[in-house]
Amino acid sequence: MKLCEILRKLEATPLTGDNDLDFDITRCGASDLMSDILARPSDGILLMTGLTSVQTIRTAKIAGVKAVLFVRGKTPLPEVLEAARNAQLPLFSTPYSMFVSCGRLHAIGLTGLDGRR
Repeated sequence: MKLCEILRKLEATPLTGDNDLDFDITRCGASDLMSDILARPSDGILLMTGLTSVQTIRTAKIAGVKAVLFVRGKTPLPEVLEAARNAQLPLFSTPYSMFVSCGRLHAIGLTGLDGRR
């Protein structure tokens, strides 16, 4: 599914990198523990988290994450936004909780990191 479709479904606001949103996302990961993301196959995923620190950006780049979505309307500090811009990592924010965001994406056919439904 195209990232732009996912963002519409979650009523997400772009924070960085809203130029090209026409790429496919097939799996999603949702965690506030970055070690969980590093421990699973994460290349090309959408990462959903409430953790707005620069560690999220670092983890996303190491794991090959395609985009990060902050849940519960969270917005990171300017230095985190700058780190994401430098890493060319698109960031977004949704007003929905992690639970609701995951449910909405599962309902439209996306899977978790292991690819199972």
